Amino acid sequence: MGTAEFHHLIGRVVGERQRALGLSRRSLIATAAEYGVPVYTSSPGDSSIGMNVAYHELINGSDLMIDPNRDVNEVCAIVLAGTKNGCVILGGGSPKNFYLQAQPTLWEVYGIPKGGNDYFIQITTDQVVWGGLSGATPAEAVSWGKVNPGVLPDTVVAYCDSTIAFPLFCEYAVGSTYNRRARRELVHKRDALVADLLKQARSAKDTKEAKDTKGKDTKETKDTKEIAKEPAEIDRHR
Repeated sequence: MGTAEFHHLIGRVVGERQRALGLSRRSLIATAAEYGVPVYTSSPGDSSIGMNVAYHELINGSDLMIDPNRDVNEVCAIVLAGTKNGCVILGGGSPKNFYLQAQPTLWEVYGIPKGGNDYFIQITTDQVVWGGLSGATPAEAVSWGKVNPGVLPDTVVAYCDSTIAFPLFCEYAVGSTYNRRARRELVHKRDALVADLLKQARSAKDTKEAKDTKGKDTKETKDTKEIAKEPAEIDRHR
């Protein structure tokens, strides 16, 4: 299974325990499960949960395996299905690239042009001078096709601690005119979205192969005609 399914199952269990114990403070993972929000982890092995999953596989012969390929394809499928794509990044590092790479994966690997993210907001304490991923700017992301170059002037990078800036951001979002919208509950639509990704990727692959074959045939025909024009004594061993 992928990390979205894994976190959804954990969130449901945590939610049940919250209700049974009458707890007023809500777990993030339980809330995500309740509202159908998929939660992905870019490096599931780099965690205490990953350590225990590995333990049970080695010691108890557990069949539970976290599939990172499924995560990559699910995120690509979600991005592909979106009319507009955007991101709010807290910090950076591996999770930042994990989401942003969906755009170049679509057009560079699967041959499905998407155009890059239409919105980009990042809150970070890192700076570009150190050369790290967390400090990389939207302008750098454009070079990878991760951000639409046409929206670059409207992208935002706030150099501030996330624990200060993000609550203010959330307060603004909740108080805005567009603070409520219909739930998408994407965690329950992952299989259908991946199926659509597969369909479009295969179509793009077939189109490319047909185009390459046509181009090869045209080149071979041209080469044959050029050889026919040459004197008979020219060595044909090329």
